[in-house]
Amino acid sequence: MTLPEPVNPPKPPVPPGKRILPPKPLASLVVVTGFVALLWVIEGIDTVLAHPFDDDGIWPRTIEQWDGMIWAPLLHYGWDHLAANSVPLLVLGLLATSGGLRQFFGVITTIWLFAGVGTFLIGSAGVHAGASSLVFGLLTFLLLRGLFARSILQILIAAGVFLLYGYALWGVLPAEPGVSWEGHLCGAIGGIVAAWMVGKSLRPAKPQPAL
Repeated sequence: MTLPEPVNPPKPPVPPGKRILPPKPLASLVVVTGFVALLWVIEGIDTVLAHPFDDDGIWPRTIEQWDGMIWAPLLHYGWDHLAANSVPLLVLGLLATSGGLRQFFGVITTIWLFAGVGTFLIGSAGVHAGASSLVFGLLTFLLLRGLFARSILQILIAAGVFLLYGYALWGVLPAEPGVSWEGHLCGAIGGIVAAWMVGKSLRPAKPQPAL
């Protein structure tokens, strides 16, 4: 009589909040590069039509222009402005998809909302636009996600991100005229909130007391 060979039990899956690589790399690449490509298409249309979109960003505390909170991250003031945001969007966006695209869309939505509403409420006079608010949100999300998720590997990723883009955090302070530091600050706050929510989702639920 032969005994069956022992079968190693399958390893438990890595929780989405603790992954460092996207579970579907090709899909992540398509989504992130597709979004950046969309920004270039929009800027191309804006250029051909003599910049009709330049006034469609956020007009702080102007209720008739509330929809600028939706469009602002999609609009840029020229190719240099867009190019400066494109590379960090690609790098940080791909890193942020490690928890899966469903989580990524939740993170981006949180940053988008905080950046839009916050800039609308506290922004200085003028029109605010550009995807830099998303860049700052993704930056703070990646820097803090590992701490909230208690993941050593993600903390190491955060250290690398800080070495690459940590200097940009000065952009949340009012320094350079014509730069929406309010958008940077509010986007960064949105990234912190998103990182906290991802970490919170990984903690085991506390048992409810019996009645």
